[in-house]
Amino acid sequence: METPIKSSQFLRLLKELRPPKKLLMIALALSLFETAASLFVPLFTGNLVDQLAIDAISRTVLILLAAAFLVQVIAGGFSFYFMRSAGEQMTASLREKLWKHVLNLPVSYYDQNESGNTMSRVTQDTNTVKMLITDHLVTFATGIISITGSVIILLYIDWQMTVVMLLSVPAAMLILMPLGRKMYGISKETQNEMASFTGTLSRVLSDIRLVKSYTASEAEYENGRSGIRRLLLFGLKEARIQAIISPFMSLIMMAVLVVLIGYGGVRVASGALSAGSLTSIIIYMFQIVIPVSQMASFFTAFQKAAGATERIQSILQTKTEKPDGLPLSAGRRAIRFERVSFQYETDKPILQDISFSVPEGTTTAIVGPSGSGKTTLFSLLERFYLPAEGTILLGADPIAQFQLYDWRQRIGYVAQESPVMSGSIRDNITYGTNREISDEEIRAAAVQANAFSFIEQLPEQFDTKVGERGVKLSGGQRQRIAIARAILRNPDILLLDEATSSLDSTSEALVQEALNGLMHGRTTLVIAHRLSTVVHADQIVILEHGRVTGMGKHAELLRSHAVYRELAQKQDLQGPS
Repeated sequence: METPIKSSQFLRLLKELRPPKKLLMIALALSLFETAASLFVPLFTGNLVDQLAIDAISRTVLILLAAAFLVQVIAGGFSFYFMRSAGEQMTASLREKLWKHVLNLPVSYYDQNESGNTMSRVTQDTNTVKMLITDHLVTFATGIISITGSVIILLYIDWQMTVVMLLSVPAAMLILMPLGRKMYGISKETQNEMASFTGTLSRVLSDIRLVKSYTASEAEYENGRSGIRRLLLFGLKEARIQAIISPFMSLIMMAVLVVLIGYGGVRVASGALSAGSLTSIIIYMFQIVIPVSQMASFFTAFQKAAGATERIQSILQTKTEKPDGLPLSAGRRAIRFERVSFQYETDKPILQDISFSVPEGTTTAIVGPSGSGKTTLFSLLERFYLPAEGTILLGADPIAQFQLYDWRQRIGYVAQESPVMSGSIRDNITYGTNREISDEEIRAAAVQANAFSFIEQLPEQFDTKVGERGVKLSGGQRQRIAIARAILRNPDILLLDEATSSLDSTSEALVQEALNGLMHGRTTLVIAHRLSTVVHADQIVILEHGRVTGMGKHAELLRSHAVYRELAQKQDLQGPS
């Protein structure tokens, strides 16, 4: 059996969320006023009952009772609001902390974890913690005060009746504690299953066109239905535990009430206790039992939040990318790979002993069969991963020593399927820029990228919404927007990953023209399957099975490299004219 998370761990998490202490102090003070007023209500009511018995009602008692009710209502309302406000602020702090951490996790984390699981931690798990803070901590705090005050007054009124009432507490705890541990296990399994189900939803809905075109709706329905059924089973398990807890608490309350009325009636009849005192004792009993019942709900909610806290802590303890380092000064320098090796999994090398230079302001093409490690080279340049061996240098300096933000700001990346975010064309062109961009700059970038010709024909031009993942645009239009985005970035280093391979001839010509303008004067690395796009590169590096097997210009490689010559012949490509 798994051990429930210690309360100290949860309290440590709350402390890390920078709770608004002043707001909590005000809320606690108001709670004290509310509880104090509620503790006087039974006393005044008891006095009123005794006065009714002798037909002598005191106006002072009535005024005090009304005042106690008024203070209880006003103080309780403000206390609840301030406690709720503090809870919301703490939850917002948790979400901000978690969201920042998630954004700074390395790419390797996302290679190993489904995005749906991470989404669930940011949404579902934080909401579970929020429910505990905002809905249950309020009643828990006031409940402790109410119970403590009521017990003290009850001991003063009649200690024997108080002892009879308190005997029910150990019996309730013997039942609630093992059920709470059971609830923790079920809650954790439910949250894991919810994360898996969220992952399924995210995967299917993000690729809904693939699902429909391959008539996989029925299969995906069954996958989703299986997740829904498993969530149902966990929900029923939780319901069974709640079905024991709720009636049990009601039974305890009714049993105590019956005993108090019976035993109290005997003491009233014997003259040892007044009718007013018995009335006060019964009201105090409710002021104890109701908070205890609320604490049972808190205990259940705490077990749920414990599982969520554990999952949140697991992601917060995952190491993020290291942003610190030396500032990167302006100026373009050569890039050099020195004996670089890399592997995603042990004993499965992707790159082996790679060494070559890219002089500043020149274009180097990377060609080779699929799976030879071309895109991995780009990932290492972007510092998505660190080389297992070797070093990548900018000039004479290892790129790993530079501030991550500075380094990535110097890189422009245009991929085969360049990502386009939901939003407007303007949002996508300016995405990732760290300065104010004027309309003139956006228009100039679009013109240079050969994108303005189609943008100006759209009804809302730059404010046109592109749809999820840019589905309202063609492949060539998406590529030209990505190029405009890179132009605005004005990078020192340009990475082009088969940027024209999926386009028709017309779109390819437009995109290639835009790329030629973007590449001018920049240090550029190009991955290409179509050799026709790289025959004029300053140098071509051939990768095979993760190793460099050739390097030179197009004409040289045609003469000296058998694999390159075979690729050129298959594409009916001769030497440059």
